[in-house]
Amino acid sequence: MPEYDQSPERSTRNSERTRAAVLAAAAEAMTDRGTGVSLDYIAKHAGVSKGGLLHHFPNREALIVALVDDAQQQLRDSVLQHLDLTENRPGKLLRAYVRAMTSGADATLQYFTAAPSWAGIYQIPKVSEITAADTRWWNENLAADGLSADRILVVRRAAEGIAAAVAYGDEPPSSAERARTLLLHLADGGELASHDV
Repeated sequence: MPEYDQSPERSTRNSERTRAAVLAAAAEAMTDRGTGVSLDYIAKHAGVSKGGLLHHFPNREALIVALVDDAQQQLRDSVLQHLDLTENRPGKLLRAYVRAMTSGADATLQYFTAAPSWAGIYQIPKVSEITAADTRWWNENLAADGLSADRILVVRRAAEGIAAAVAYGDEPPSSAERARTLLLHLADGGELASHDV
């Protein structure tokens, strides 16, 4: 008779995989069908039972909170993966932010394409709390990056606008590539030349 690994480590890995599968299925389902999509539908698309889903997320609100938290963490991870630690000059984090926003990475695209279908979720107190904490984290860390608040504001929001436009299909990916060069220049303390405007 074969032996099965019943160690706590294996159980934890299985639980993490199940949780990740539920979050991925929920993100896709809520993007396609809105936040009112049934938990049965999400469980089926995650390949788990409804009981398995409820084991990780006891109700719809807990699932939505986890989705928002996960989306914010994936976006932060994507930015940190674009961080170039050899850049020993102001704007290092802002340049990583620009690279992530203009990379076409799944985390970035999902973050922006899911947003419209999640209308109303910010009325959930826990969602508001984690969103406010995430906003504080970005504001504090970008401010500590050594650039002026005005430069950070313009470059950050322009990068987000490009990412959203590409995610919604309003701009081709080549627009993100062109914008990346200009935004990285601005995030490096450069000025706009007359031929850039």
